[in-house]
Amino acid sequence: MANILQSPEWAQFQQSIGHRVIQAEGPGWRYLATVEGGRTGRYLYCPYGPEADSPEAFDRALADLTAQARANRCWFVRVEPINGHTVDGIETAEASLRRRGMKRAPRQVQPGHTQLIDLRKDSKDLLKAMKSTNRNLYRNIHKKGVSIERSQDPADVEHLLRFLDDTAKRRNFNRQQDDYLRAVAASLMPVDAASLYLAKLDGEPIAASLVYDSADTRTYAHAAMDQEHRKLSAGIPLVVTMIMDAKEKGLTWFDLFGTAPEGAGPEHEWYGFTSFKKSFGGEPVAYPGTWDLPVSRAGYTAYSGVRAAREGLGSLAGTLRERAGSLRERPGSLRERLGGLGSRATTPRGKKDDA
Repeated sequence: MANILQSPEWAQFQQSIGHRVIQAEGPGWRYLATVEGGRTGRYLYCPYGPEADSPEAFDRALADLTAQARANRCWFVRVEPINGHTVDGIETAEASLRRRGMKRAPRQVQPGHTQLIDLRKDSKDLLKAMKSTNRNLYRNIHKKGVSIERSQDPADVEHLLRFLDDTAKRRNFNRQQDDYLRAVAASLMPVDAASLYLAKLDGEPIAASLVYDSADTRTYAHAAMDQEHRKLSAGIPLVVTMIMDAKEKGLTWFDLFGTAPEGAGPEHEWYGFTSFKKSFGGEPVAYPGTWDLPVSRAGYTAYSGVRAAREGLGSLAGTLRERAGSLRERPGSLRERLGGLGSRATTPRGKKDDA
């Protein structure tokens, strides 16, 4: 797979919003990384990378990243390899990364689990693998006056922003800022690396979704709908259309981007939208996750300590707010509000962890 977060188009986007982008490649490896920094120090972030075709090539990529980190006065390198580059059939991905001196990052940035659809299958088989409700809505939604359109006009992203804002307010979750998504649209849509799909009822948008396209993969990134028309379930035929269009475009994979781990139950915050995504078929895929490779041990120790202290204070403040809130809310309402986070759309960020 060629991930959008390791693409030339993503590099141009990151530069357009002011990031210092570092790209390098060698025999069997390549990467895109950005210099990030918060109050606890600077680091190189390599989203869903580095890409390497062997354990040896992966080691060479890590060596180059480490050299670049030192040159840019970074304390560590944060990577998200697609696999663990184990050297035999016994070593686990986690053991392989720890053997290379890595430590699991304090938080996972990009999702570690996803659902992938193989677009090389026949169109009939793709539809057959979906839930019957999805197929029926895709075939018959036009009977309800709903049409699905694809837009390459960055101005149309305003429809998505409006729906996202409404959803965020109702379900109390954080989302990507409007200016960030406008910058994404302005940079990626004109070069066919992003598309906005709109479901319209009698010509008026009622649902929107932004997808990213790399050389062989379409990534389902952001989606929201007008709640006034939620009973039409327009979001379902919208996704099916995006899948079928990706196949017609000649792409190999459709990445539903971000699911709960296999076997996770209703208690997992992503359980709800994981069930929704799996209803379109595909296979579950797990990645090793987000890992840090210290370059300055003293600097990384300081970073870890400050971060842990800040998270401890944040957790305490959150507990106090929750207890205070429970005095005002009717029984069950807080649980319902937290449960709403399960419908949050995950987003490719390639963006800084500002802690």
